[in-house]
Amino acid sequence: MSITESSVPYVRLGKSGLKVSKIILGCMSYGHPDWSGWILGEEEGIKQIKDAYDLGINTFDTANVYSAGLSEVILGKAIKQHNLPRDEIVVMTKVFGTEEREMVPLLQDMGVGMIPWSPLARGFLCRSVKEESYRAKTDWYMFVNGDPERDTWLVDINERVADIAQKRGISMAQVALAWSLSKPYVTAPIVGTTSTEKLKDLIGCERLTYRGTFIAGVHIKLTEEEVKSIDELYKPRAITGH
Repeated sequence: MSITESSVPYVRLGKSGLKVSKIILGCMSYGHPDWSGWILGEEEGIKQIKDAYDLGINTFDTANVYSAGLSEVILGKAIKQHNLPRDEIVVMTKVFGTEEREMVPLLQDMGVGMIPWSPLARGFLCRSVKEESYRAKTDWYMFVNGDPERDTWLVDINERVADIAQKRGISMAQVALAWSLSKPYVTAPIVGTTSTEKLKDLIGCERLTYRGTFIAGVHIKLTEEEVKSIDELYKPRAITGH
């Protein structure tokens, strides 16, 4: 699918001439379960990467630490196996770094686009905190979210996102994504998934309901009041990564 045919919005990455899909597919989910129990294998990974491309995503992010580099290999195989046009897709790889507190003002000043990873907090913002998931049990990197039993404000945020989702009749994941996109300094969040259906939920589509036309997924815009109601619950964390 070419950029001109896709219904997924495309945006410029900062002041550069590079255009990326408003949702970037994070490829941490693809590799080997020996690295982390929730990881999908090569066959399913290649399938989901192709599905993402067919849905309109043109930008794929990986890292050399994901499954000890196997994620990068799977992305390369998907591109080759399905003949994805290399001049129409954007491939990103990286090593990790942190500190949005200092980074955001710098990026805004320099006109550099921001593509935050884990906008769904590794699934924490996709379901009630009272529900368990296989990823939550097996993802050794979940600690970056913090401890909801100790940091109770995390539970408050989870419940606020759930409340907005229920009132709007949409998924918690859609609310969390819309919150990220409400920030003027965010170009496109990097979203990982373990199923094509979950990805479709985030991308969304235009559909008719008894209340009229309803725009779902990446097209959702939260009200100022909804954004504020989430923001006000956040507690600054101690600086890490130095």
